[in-house]
Amino acid sequence: MTASKRPSELRIGRVTCSNILSLAPMAGISDSALRLLCLRGGAGLVCAEMVSAVALRFGSRRSGDMLEIGPDGHPCAMQIFGQDEAAVRLAAARAAERGADIVDINAGCPVPKIIKSGAGTALMKDERAFARVVAAAVSAAGGAPVTVKTRVGLEKGAPLSARLARIAEGEGASAVFLHGRYARAAHSGPVDLDAVAAACAAVKIPVIGNGGVSDAEGAAAFLSAGCAGVMIGRAAIGDPFIFACIDAGLRGAQYSAPEYGRLELFIEYLELSARQCGPRAAVLRARKTAGFWIRGLPDCALLRAAFMRAENLEQARCVLQEWRRQKL
Repeated sequence: MTASKRPSELRIGRVTCSNILSLAPMAGISDSALRLLCLRGGAGLVCAEMVSAVALRFGSRRSGDMLEIGPDGHPCAMQIFGQDEAAVRLAAARAAERGADIVDINAGCPVPKIIKSGAGTALMKDERAFARVVAAAVSAAGGAPVTVKTRVGLEKGAPLSARLARIAEGEGASAVFLHGRYARAAHSGPVDLDAVAAACAAVKIPVIGNGGVSDAEGAAAFLSAGCAGVMIGRAAIGDPFIFACIDAGLRGAQYSAPEYGRLELFIEYLELSARQCGPRAAVLRARKTAGFWIRGLPDCALLRAAFMRAENLEQARCVLQEWRRQKL
């Protein structure tokens, strides 16, 4: 796809995104801090980590807090998961009331405990349940666009994406976020661009491709398959400016990264996270992604080990700043 032919913006229902690139929802990762940094780094849309519809129905404070979107955190898609229609309606309404620009339904998570609840890829196995969940969210979202995040199929060689996209469109969904891998492959291996292309051709609503994109070439492959936009997941952890870099590459332009060091960005991420969940919880939560932020730095394995021993924000900040002073 040539730079002149690539779409310049992404429209999902009443929401217009400044470009076609989106941060993917990642459980335990796509929190408000990462979303804000990715918006600053050039993302046209950010998607929050999934929130349990059933937990919201039972009044979970933690799940309710996950719906928070700061004033600078838009446009944001809030992802919910569940197969109970009443719970999904409540969750969609609650998300929209709390400011979600888009309500997204998770129909692609392959984690066993999510499948056991009847959500995630379990919805791909039951088209009637899939349709009911989409319809329930659309009916309750108060005009906010409803999207569905799913996969091209459960098993390689048996694509379901075109059929599921048509069902989603028929029930009122405004777009489909489509992971190009099969459920069994989880997050590894190649994407099936033919199955992605079939889904794009099957519907009039936008299909946004996802799966292993880390550069403009990978994004262009999804666009050439007919996608209206591209989602970026793991490649954005520790590198929120990847969106600006890919956007420039798709336009045939050069991108100059800001004068921001990786450790400074990590510290800013921790500070933003601490405002939401507190200084200790922010550091404990960041242990999951620390390796992404410090990859490629001198003696990064030793730095990660030192960070893992930090118990609060001040200790973590001291570890990172001292490492920078000694090594960089």
